[in-house]
Amino acid sequence: MQKVLVLDNNMNPLMPCHPARARQLLKQGKAAVYRHYPFIIILKNRKGGDVQPVELRIDPGSKVTGLAVVAQFGRGRTVVWAANLQHKGWRVKKALDKRRILRRSRRSRKIRYRPPRWRNRKTEKGWLSPSLMSRVNNIRHWAEKLTTLIPIKTIAVETIRFDTQLMENPEISGVEYQQGELQGYEVREYLLEKWGRKCVYCSADNKQLEIDHVWPKSRGGSNRVSNLVISCEPCNRAKGSSSVQEFLAHDPKRLELILAQKRKPLRDAAIINAICYRIGDELKELGMSVTFWSGGLTKYNRCNAGYPKDHWIDAACVGTHAAQILEGMLPLNIKAMGRGKRRVCQPDKYGFPKAKPRTVKRVHGFQTGDFVKAVVPLGRKAEGTHVGRVTIRASGYFCISKIDGINWKYCKLLQQSDGYEYTQI
Repeated sequence: MQKVLVLDNNMNPLMPCHPARARQLLKQGKAAVYRHYPFIIILKNRKGGDVQPVELRIDPGSKVTGLAVVAQFGRGRTVVWAANLQHKGWRVKKALDKRRILRRSRRSRKIRYRPPRWRNRKTEKGWLSPSLMSRVNNIRHWAEKLTTLIPIKTIAVETIRFDTQLMENPEISGVEYQQGELQGYEVREYLLEKWGRKCVYCSADNKQLEIDHVWPKSRGGSNRVSNLVISCEPCNRAKGSSSVQEFLAHDPKRLELILAQKRKPLRDAAIINAICYRIGDELKELGMSVTFWSGGLTKYNRCNAGYPKDHWIDAACVGTHAAQILEGMLPLNIKAMGRGKRRVCQPDKYGFPKAKPRTVKRVHGFQTGDFVKAVVPLGRKAEGTHVGRVTIRASGYFCISKIDGINWKYCKLLQQSDGYEYTQI
């Protein structure tokens, strides 16, 4: 079980306490709830106190980053708080791709020519794409937030760089790094030779063959040669935007053959290679001692301690030794949602505005995403007690946890929206 974060009456962080102790302080009126996610109490008549050395350990990932707060009690180190931080980098990329398609389609129509605006922009040194920077900013934001809630003195980060070519071909060496897989070939000719000049889905060899994506581009597939196959036109049309697993569900032997020759995508490894050092530079700006550790040592510590594989557990194993994880401890799941859209109004499928710009962001002091509690009296449409995220309406009747028609007068704000969604397992 995770411990409860504690602040004194001057908003200075103290050592986290046991949930039973927190309940006792709240019942006696010596403390009040400061925040629900993560759960924090503030002491009313306490100023300062003794604290033990506390370290924040981070296991960066392309989709989920593990966070673990480790405190030293005596000679041992114990995890007192942990979380899995889920990034929104894929949604950022999808939104940028959609915006780029709309802008290009507007320029290509028979209307007034609009020159591309990106041609007059310069890329700054150390620039990263928005989808990558969203991951870096999430990690820095939570590291900075936790240092104000817990007396953290040091930060330990797992830093690793992947050799993507070596991951695909363990026997590669020397000049083979520069030659690559397609030396002396065109892509189409290489695929024809690789797949025996036959359709991989029906084995037809007397039809015109096309290049098909095993994992469709519309679902995030890449143009890597390992994701390309040769297919006839009827099979290519029938497959459409479905994955090869869905299309060949009736033919498991052929599916197994295709997947055996298809290599694992290395997009996640490339993301970590791009952001690992940037994360370290951002954390150093917090003014704390930051140490870096290898991923191999993390895996050794986890296997030596007998812990299962999870992101927050990997974070607890960063460093010289794995920290002790108390029995029954569960992490807080944090999902990055963003703080709304920057667009002025919602466009239609052609890229033109389809509604008037929104002028009101808050209604009666509430904003979409706020954590509220509503007590609706008997006889009303949505009678009962409802706790959760709110979706505001200009009419004043809100939606809480998929229950619509709740009047704003019955709502009480528990926690304002901060761009993240929390789930306690």
